[in-house]
Amino acid sequence: MGILIFVVIVLFIVGGLLILLRSANSHKLPTGIKSQPYSDDED
Repeated sequence: MGILIFVVIVLFIVGGLLILLRSANSHKLPTGIKSQPYSDDED
């Protein structure tokens, strides 16, 4: 019974990590876009 609970917990963790990695990779910026510097960045 303890092994079954352990397997379920591991599957939830791995599944959550895969979903996070997928969502992080799907929001990449196109290559032509560059980040704009802040206007108050002149210290």
